[in-house]
Amino acid sequence: MASTIQTNQASVAATARDHRAVGLWLAASALMVFAMMVIGAITRLTESGLSMVEWRPLIGTLPPFTEAEWQRVFALYKETSQYQLMNRGMGLAEFREIFFWEWLHRLWGRLIGLVFALPFLWFLIRGRLPAGYAKHGWILLGLGALQGVIGWWMVKSGFVDRTEVSQYRLAVHLGLAFFILGYLVWLALGLLWPVETGRAPAPRGYRRLGAWCHAVVFFTVISGAIVAGSRAGFLYNEWPTMGGGFVPGNFWDATLGWRNLFENHVVVQFDHRMMAYLTLAVVAAFWIATLRLGDRLHGRVRLAAHGLMAGVLLQLVLGVATLLTVVWLPLGVLHQAGAAIVFCLTLWALKELRGRPETG
Repeated sequence: MASTIQTNQASVAATARDHRAVGLWLAASALMVFAMMVIGAITRLTESGLSMVEWRPLIGTLPPFTEAEWQRVFALYKETSQYQLMNRGMGLAEFREIFFWEWLHRLWGRLIGLVFALPFLWFLIRGRLPAGYAKHGWILLGLGALQGVIGWWMVKSGFVDRTEVSQYRLAVHLGLAFFILGYLVWLALGLLWPVETGRAPAPRGYRRLGAWCHAVVFFTVISGAIVAGSRAGFLYNEWPTMGGGFVPGNFWDATLGWRNLFENHVVVQFDHRMMAYLTLAVVAAFWIATLRLGDRLHGRVRLAAHGLMAGVLLQLVLGVATLLTVVWLPLGVLHQAGAAIVFCLTLWALKELRGRPETG
């Protein structure tokens, strides 16, 4: 009997170690995706994304080393519309600066693939993945590969008759990045900070409100991608008004129709402002609701609500500051990082709200 108990205890301890190891690997992967978003923001704000004209996923890891190779890639860039329309006369030294950020962006993507794939295969072969996690690993590998293809599809849109990538393709690229980040965070939370077995779910209304917070934050992020892709943030650098009023006078272009929502820079910025206000309203409603229920909600639910409210307030301050400084690079980068943090906070809140009424 004693040996059976000891065996069971050893098995439980080994399972706990495996869960922690897998959770830390997923968390590290999520942190790398978060860093990728920061690098991507810098790449976009420095107009560096179109500097690498070639896509060489297998042999393009190293940057140019010789003067001849630098001249070759610079000559390719000179053929792009961005150089012809915006950067004509740029010297090689300036080109190297923008080339660095796009090269780092692509290199970091490859590193994410290695950091995720190699441990995943090791855990899989050793049989140390928790039940059901092998499926998630394969899905994430596929999503990572798809993200690389979408990234090149996005970059290609900027090589013809424009100086930046398509805002539509940028929204798809950023949206998938957030989905991958959320997927990793959700899995990591379940292993590193699981909800206690036996904890009942929060009332349905609270779970629905938490889901609304998550959805609104995600669509606010997408509207921000449209702003970034169309460079709408460089208009009406004032707050809380636009052109002296809540709605600027030249708001709607009848010739664009529904495309005003995505191509009219005035409407695009206005929409993002409205989505930010909606985010504040929904998250504030959720936070106030948790305060009203008080101790009848689990302490971790209340903690998640406080964190989400604080994150949204900070993100709004960063958004306004970014606008007023005409998209100053450090603030623009912090604003995108803040969006990713708020998005992850909504996932934490959802995880806590769901409870865990049954074992497993």
